[in-house]
Amino acid sequence: MTLKLYNTLTRKKELFKPIKNKQVSMYTCGPTVYDYAHIGNFRAYMCSDILKRYLRYKGYRVKHAMNITDVEDKTIKGAIKEHISLKKYTKKFENAFFEDLEKLNIDKANIFPRATDHIKEMVDIIGNLLKKKIAYKAKDGIYFDISRFKDYGKLSGVELKNLEIGERVRKDQYEKDEAHDFALWKFWDKNDYDVFWETEIGKGRPGWHIECSAMSMKFLGKSFDIHAGGIDLIFPHHENEIAQSEGSTRKKFVNYWFHNEHLLVDGQKMSKSLGNFYTLRDLLDKGYDSRSIRYLLLSSHYRQQLNFTEGGIKAAKNSIDRLNDFMIKLKTMKIKKNNPKIKKLILETKKDFEKEMDDDLQISNALAVIFDFVKKINTLIMNAKIGKGDAGNVYNLMLEFDNVLGVLDVKKEKIPAEIKKLVEERNKARKEKDYKKADKIRNEINNKGYILGDTEEGTMIKK
Repeated sequence: MTLKLYNTLTRKKELFKPIKNKQVSMYTCGPTVYDYAHIGNFRAYMCSDILKRYLRYKGYRVKHAMNITDVEDKTIKGAIKEHISLKKYTKKFENAFFEDLEKLNIDKANIFPRATDHIKEMVDIIGNLLKKKIAYKAKDGIYFDISRFKDYGKLSGVELKNLEIGERVRKDQYEKDEAHDFALWKFWDKNDYDVFWETEIGKGRPGWHIECSAMSMKFLGKSFDIHAGGIDLIFPHHENEIAQSEGSTRKKFVNYWFHNEHLLVDGQKMSKSLGNFYTLRDLLDKGYDSRSIRYLLLSSHYRQQLNFTEGGIKAAKNSIDRLNDFMIKLKTMKIKKNNPKIKKLILETKKDFEKEMDDDLQISNALAVIFDFVKKINTLIMNAKIGKGDAGNVYNLMLEFDNVLGVLDVKKEKIPAEIKKLVEERNKARKEKDYKKADKIRNEINNKGYILGDTEEGTMIKK
């Protein structure tokens, strides 16, 4: 089956067909490094990660760029407040972002361009827009004239009928549905202190929107396959990206616009005033593990709101523990006789998983397919109807699925000799029917941080 994705631009699911055969060019709007990224940000990066991983699962080569916005109203304000350089201020949060990506097992992009490294590319686009009279100079900067771009609003549906010609906004973000001429370049003023670039279009700094156009087109081309981000970026940011990019190149900017829905926390919009605002670091400090947080963030369809709760993290941990225990069990199989029905079950499961994922990444249905498979295989294991060779094939299929999910921890755990010795003593006590002694040893093992699982194939030990 061919992958279908919902395209925000056309407002319908479309068969995915890249510009180049088996090669995908993909851009994700990355962080503005003025603070630690919160879990709502990471939901967007997670949705993008699942899309990229599934494209690779399907055999596509993916060239992925994610920007680092290190010059923008908020970064400048933060640097001024702390009396340090812009670079020093943003570097701290950029490093933290990369640490968080690693903790959440989010595949890194091929390219992480910084806005401050691509001023020339921005200036070139702005100069081209000035020549075409789609942009104009004002006292405080250079603005994009949205009345000169006839397709303005095609992504978001915002209407221009109430627009006052020449009405403009200098700040980077503004209210939904307020269509304005937007700043491409902001001439320097004293509020920017030492943040400016001397260029042929004037002394100043870029507006937020031009940054993504310049960086995405530099690394992916004037037209590319997928642009991803949260629905909050549809307007004005992505609408403005289309206008300035297509206004400059006269070519279609992006073929598929991929937007994820908001994340709620305990059923409400995340807010510091409500006490439900979390960074990844906040949750890790509470004792939650990063794989469980990853599982919760990916477990709901990207176009549905995700209600993030601490109870949900605990449920996610139980799901991952179940999968990891299953993988350990498969590795300990000793029965040599194989079951011919297993091969058919593997093929059916793989087909069902791909059917759900091909339908606009129906991840919750795909997870249901996996857990149904685990249940069926566990039943066969209990009835001694699966052999070591079958278990190896099942194990490999689970690894294939995890290339998309990224939640399993299948590294071989090194069990200390002391624990192994206690397990042997317990098993000996059980064999001799000294269950009181066996239970006492089991408790001792638990107190040392390990748990045991008794199966037909022997005793599993897990930290």
